[in-house]
Amino acid sequence: MTLKLCIAQLNFFVGDLDGNVQKIVDAAEQAYAQGARLLLTPELSLCGYAAEDLFLRPAFIQACDHALLTLASRLAGLKGMAVVVGHPTGDDVRTRSLATQHRFNTASVLRDGTVIASYNKRELPNYQVFDERRYFSPGDGVCVFEAGEGSDTVRVGLLICEDAWFEEPARLAKEAGAQLLATVNASPFHVGKGYEREAVMAQRVRSTGLPLVYAHLVGGQDEVVFEGHSFALNADASLAGRASSFREELFELDVLRGSTGLLLSARVEPVRGPEEDLWDALVLGVRDYVGKNGFPGVLLGLSGGIDSALVLAVAVDALGASKVRSIMMPSPYTADISWLDAREMAKRMGVRYDEISIVPEFEAFKASLATEFAGLALDATEENIQARIRGTLLMALSNKFGSIVLTTGNKSEMATGYCTLYGDMAGGFAVIKDLAKTQVFKLARWRNAHDPYGTCSNPIPERIIMRPPSAELRPDQTDQDSLPPYEVLDAILERYMENDQSMESIIADGFAKEDVEKVTRLIKINEYKRRQAPVGIRVTHRSFGKDWRYPITNRFRA
Repeated sequence: MTLKLCIAQLNFFVGDLDGNVQKIVDAAEQAYAQGARLLLTPELSLCGYAAEDLFLRPAFIQACDHALLTLASRLAGLKGMAVVVGHPTGDDVRTRSLATQHRFNTASVLRDGTVIASYNKRELPNYQVFDERRYFSPGDGVCVFEAGEGSDTVRVGLLICEDAWFEEPARLAKEAGAQLLATVNASPFHVGKGYEREAVMAQRVRSTGLPLVYAHLVGGQDEVVFEGHSFALNADASLAGRASSFREELFELDVLRGSTGLLLSARVEPVRGPEEDLWDALVLGVRDYVGKNGFPGVLLGLSGGIDSALVLAVAVDALGASKVRSIMMPSPYTADISWLDAREMAKRMGVRYDEISIVPEFEAFKASLATEFAGLALDATEENIQARIRGTLLMALSNKFGSIVLTTGNKSEMATGYCTLYGDMAGGFAVIKDLAKTQVFKLARWRNAHDPYGTCSNPIPERIIMRPPSAELRPDQTDQDSLPPYEVLDAILERYMENDQSMESIIADGFAKEDVEKVTRLIKINEYKRRQAPVGIRVTHRSFGKDWRYPITNRFRA
């Protein structure tokens, strides 16, 4: 055996420097006791990813500098062990103004109580949710360090995330003598991203002829989720090992010296399906947002519809039934089956369930506005009043008891504005904000067929999945009174919003011109609503969040 290597696939907390130091120390001590002499932690593990404008504060950089020295000191007793830790660095604030300071996304190698090498990230992503050029300057160096002892020493070329997506950083590391590439990463999840990474890293391995280890972050941070899924590739680009997804672990690899070079060996987790990844991403996103922000629990409006049903199931899997409360708020237009299905689902999942009628409040609003609205027909105004009464009741319960309100709107609704400001949009965290309606149905069926967290089998009553979607804000209402069929709407949404396809191209794909024009118009005119929506979990390659930055005041029409 040449070297035992360990990936600390861990869930770090942005800004909790002391806690992150302790987590790295604990991981290093455990790995060392098991024989590892190289530990890789994820990108910016010391401070958490991404710290956003904290990176601009000199006090934050100074605190990270101090935490790095503290960590090095605490690891001094692990003789001969190299620990790679990610952290920000910057100029001495006493010698440069804030406007001219340079900051770097850095990975340092700690051994025997000192920093023996450092590497500054060269390639800074500035697309999708990334803003690294706002915070960091590109590095221009190469880092190759030795790990192991005596004849078991391996020369490791260090890369940081985006560096490995380009040929030059890896080529330079090989030219500097690297025998193994190690890339430390914080790459946000979207469906299929883990296997995309494996494919791109295979290209890098083929271009260099060197084996590669990919150490990745796990955990939820505001709207993004990191799924773990660390892995290793041999020099022939074959998969040498794959860690678990969506959970912390110390992933061990053996680096063996063969006749033709280094050979990596580790456990290989099986390939996962997209629904399994989606479910785990939503669960982890909810668990970390609620837990890391200190909320005692969650509450949501349970309507008897598919969206709130799915959110309830996610919440229970994430937090347990004791931390989830559901409230049914019937209006004059609520169907009996909505009551029955909401009650049944709450019973199946074992959550607290209450019913608070909004009829008295709705009648009071109508009476107060009767003079103003005299002679005018009922329209969306009265529908929105019902939604806003519900939002007010949920927020009142949140204020009184401290639980955060989970909103239940999906991506199709957010795109088209089929949602009410200060009504169903009122809340603190939007769980399925990035799931199209068709995905909601698909994921509901998947969850009924699987019980990944052992909380409840078949949690969603079949009638909730089968009945036509309705906001139930007027008699006999269905969503398709106002919107194209969801199969059509979501297909247009994916092409136009997620893939930037032109209207003409979408029509050429066979979609009706009137449907394309309606959907794209609704997307444009509802930007003001989306700006006021709560943060939600990103699970596609383009979400309505940091991925989508269009002006509200805008006359451009394609």
